[in-house]
Amino acid sequence: MDHRIRRVAAIHDLSGFGRASLTAIIPTLSSMGVQVCPLPTAILSNHTGGFEHYSFVDLTDTMEDYIDHWKRLGLTFDCLYSGFLGSERQIEIVGRFIDHFGTADNLTVVDPVMGDNGRLYSTMGPAMVGEMRRLIGKADMITPNFTEAALLLGESYRDRISDEEIRDWLRRLSAMGPSTVVITSVPGVRLPGQETGMDTHVIAYDRRGDVFWKTGCRYIPAAYPGTGDTFTSVVIGGLLQGDSLPVAIDRGVQFISQCIRASYGFDYPKREGVLLERELDILRLPVLTGGFEML
Repeated sequence: MDHRIRRVAAIHDLSGFGRASLTAIIPTLSSMGVQVCPLPTAILSNHTGGFEHYSFVDLTDTMEDYIDHWKRLGLTFDCLYSGFLGSERQIEIVGRFIDHFGTADNLTVVDPVMGDNGRLYSTMGPAMVGEMRRLIGKADMITPNFTEAALLLGESYRDRISDEEIRDWLRRLSAMGPSTVVITSVPGVRLPGQETGMDTHVIAYDRRGDVFWKTGCRYIPAAYPGTGDTFTSVVIGGLLQGDSLPVAIDRGVQFISQCIRASYGFDYPKREGVLLERELDILRLPVLTGGFEML
């Protein structure tokens, strides 16, 4: 790569309202000194989480022409980063994109967005799960949540999992192709007197060193859309800045936790996402580590 600013190709949808997908990814990575080159998969008036209605423009038919122009420009990227994909055809297009732009020197990250809380999203079907299994085979790193990890493995969703079981899940996912697997929202332990919810963990596996990493976050009784997109973006930004895997993950967990804490005290619709703009400056500060441990 001959450019001085790290460059990421971000293959995601664009929602005009709500802090999710590209409207979260671009400011997050830009704040970390990374240039984001968006490849939109769809344009929505607002994201779909918590909204009854939205306008939707599918950009599948324009993606290949868009990519062809990038090829003619001879663009190169330090990272290829894909997220929500709306159809099997889009997955095929992204697979070919990775085949062309992926190199031994850059990083390919697939966030296999398919569901949450034990269920597929309404726009997803079993065929998409199968196609996503093929796509993650082209990735260097994947960042599924706990539900998506279960779907990829054909496992049943559960609200408890042992350290031994999650290590097995991570190894099996890595065997599908990616050398690094990061699973978010892994169920933790409900604290005494805590009637609902529980602490959750982010658990990662690096096949190259055959090492597992774990970092946790305290339960806050609120759910905000777009936090997964932001978390993965912070991890990517950290890795591109030279962080080790556990430090990058710790940075992502700390940032999302701070965003949720800062947002929770305000009375506004949670569907609008965390108050990201208030916290972006944190990403420019030296990272404080210590929240991670080996599993």
